[in-house]
Amino acid sequence: MAKRVTFRAVALLLSVVALGYYYRAYRLHSISATLATPNGINEGLFVRIGGIEQWITIRGQDRHNPALLLLHGGPGNAFQSFTRAVFSEWERVFTVVQWDQRGAGRTFGRSGPVDDTVTLDRMVLDAAEVAEFARRKVGQDKVILVGLSWGSLLGIRLAKGRPDLLSAYVGTGQVVNYRAGKVQAYAQLLAEAHARQDDQAIQELQAIGSPPYDSISKSAVYTRWANRYEPSMPSRWTLISTVLFESDASIQDLRNLMAGIRSSEDHFRSMMDSMDLPTLGTDFNVPIFVFQGEADNVAPVAQIRPYIDSIHTPRKKPVLMHGAGHNAIVTKNQEFVPLVI
Repeated sequence: MAKRVTFRAVALLLSVVALGYYYRAYRLHSISATLATPNGINEGLFVRIGGIEQWITIRGQDRHNPALLLLHGGPGNAFQSFTRAVFSEWERVFTVVQWDQRGAGRTFGRSGPVDDTVTLDRMVLDAAEVAEFARRKVGQDKVILVGLSWGSLLGIRLAKGRPDLLSAYVGTGQVVNYRAGKVQAYAQLLAEAHARQDDQAIQELQAIGSPPYDSISKSAVYTRWANRYEPSMPSRWTLISTVLFESDASIQDLRNLMAGIRSSEDHFRSMMDSMDLPTLGTDFNVPIFVFQGEADNVAPVAQIRPYIDSIHTPRKKPVLMHGAGHNAIVTKNQEFVPLVI
């Protein structure tokens, strides 16, 4: 009797796994099918960038649509494998270029962690090479650059140094002064925990204290509560479902992602602490837009308006996104399209 029950349990488990596998294949096929148009493009490849192999994808329903290069956050948080469905609307009106940065995601898997000698300038040079590659690949003169969080620090530097590559720069989760912003965001998050009377959050946040942090574990505590309080964030089951059924990432890809985040944060932590965008200068030769979640507990909105007011560009505009936080690019992604256009 026990053997029969065990056999049935194993058979049921195998059936569930098989159904999950076929459903995953169906979902990935459905997502990719939207790009199967006469002028569509759906490519993923390793390209030699900055002397190493780095992973780039180019997806869009019409390769003649404006090219848009997205710089992910982190450092090291290459999320393109987990956002295939999220950016389907973007792929209708843009040719979306995503890149696993040096030391991140599939680039980490192919070329390893960030080398000890890598600087912020090297990362910006990588971004410029990716932009050059993207515009050659789709036959366009310029790209729209979107920088998220850590990517916004690289993006604003690229906008300053290579405006010839860009038709516009869009920052979201935009960081201005990294250290001051983190201190301000911590106070903002702790105040929200008190307002919610959330004793666990208060205890954990007070235990790690105000930034800067000397370990990834302390940063993880902060990030966990910032994400938990962020409006419109998907539930844990939704996130698991996305990884299981809408991501083409393998188990090894997941391992590379986590290893890349850890090593990249260790490498860039001290460099990030000194980041202060006003020191770059105030003159830009490319339009600058910032779409910031009003409830951003990582890069507080209070820094955005003074910074935008201080810079001189052909065109500039800050947009406050209601009901959104640091991850507005994901939680409010469809609202970005008309803003960018």
